[in-house]
Amino acid sequence: MTRPALAAAVLLAVLVSGCNRNPEAPEVQATDVPEAVATSGFSKSVVESEYGTPVKDRVATLGFLNKRNNETQDIQLKSGESRRIGNVVVKLATCERTLPWERPPEVGAFVQVFVEERAHVDEQLAWHKVFSGWLFRNAPSLNVVEHPVYDVWVKDCAMKFPGEEENPADFAKAAKAPKASGSPSATASPPAAPTAAPSPGINLER
Repeated sequence: MTRPALAAAVLLAVLVSGCNRNPEAPEVQATDVPEAVATSGFSKSVVESEYGTPVKDRVATLGFLNKRNNETQDIQLKSGESRRIGNVVVKLATCERTLPWERPPEVGAFVQVFVEERAHVDEQLAWHKVFSGWLFRNAPSLNVVEHPVYDVWVKDCAMKFPGEEENPADFAKAAKAPKASGSPSATASPPAAPTAAPSPGINLER
């Protein structure tokens, strides 16, 4: 076999072997919530409010950051749901926001964050609760998830109050207007105005 033919044969063999190689499979992250975390519920149940969307139907949008690769994603959870992202589990008890006519508006969510990690180098991997409490969108400094790798914050709470499906400003104005004595009220009076931060009448221990 001549040198040019031999070189061509070697090149062809290299190309064929390269095509036959299987590409590395992407790393698959676990999505199941560990039993140890799933059974670690909130110590007290949520107190239902007579105004607004029922707690079970509220949906919170949370932001999640992995500081190792600087990747962020949104997590949507209904009250009582959990979501696992790799070695992190985020649990939502409930979310709340101020009445639509109140200023400044505020959104809050009560969440718990669990991370599978080693407390010490010589210990085995185990799930640890790294945060439990209220997170506020417009006042994040009141409570933060203090972890060197992961961060979670609240972005929104999908819920409505009576009259909000119309014009919240008109609803508030009509509710505050003086009523003629003896004439029935066509619009129910709203609840007493809460503070700037949501206070859903829930007392969840950490």
